[in-house]
Amino acid sequence: MKNRLNSFSSVRLFDLRVVTLTVVLLALFVFVPPVLSMGDTDATGANEVPLNKVLIETDQGQFEIFIELADEPEERRTGLMFRETMPLNAGMLFDFEQPRPISMWMKNTPLPLDMFFIRRDGTIASIAESTEPFSEQGIPSGEAVLAVLEVNAGIAQRFGAKPGDLVRHKIFRNHRLDGL
Repeated sequence: MKNRLNSFSSVRLFDLRVVTLTVVLLALFVFVPPVLSMGDTDATGANEVPLNKVLIETDQGQFEIFIELADEPEERRTGLMFRETMPLNAGMLFDFEQPRPISMWMKNTPLPLDMFFIRRDGTIASIAESTEPFSEQGIPSGEAVLAVLEVNAGIAQRFGAKPGDLVRHKIFRNHRLDGL
């Protein structure tokens, strides 16, 4: 009888460990933000400032968004089309290489988005909030911009973002050496 009791205790302890491990792994997948890019290297192979996030500075504080960088024509053409979900703290930064008037659209994009139109110095020129999914209506920048940051709808309001606020990233040459 005592052996059966020890065996039962061992099984319960094993089950408890499996459940605990499962909960910990699930929490890691749910709460740890995705790393979408590991950063660039310079000519020597040394790591430079990573390209996988932007910092948005508003009157309400500083907010970090993990991004995919769309800096090739095909990446800019496709953007966030066909994506049905995106983590709350994620987005896509479109680098147009030279400032120019930009018009975006929501063709084949099922997610409502906020779009930040960003000048060469990283200041926000304009924001299009809660864009309409699947719309082929043009969404103009209103002036020459270097980049567009697309994030989940509601982020601009949640962060208190407005024209004139700052977006930090390497493409704007205003990043800091603390990981941005």
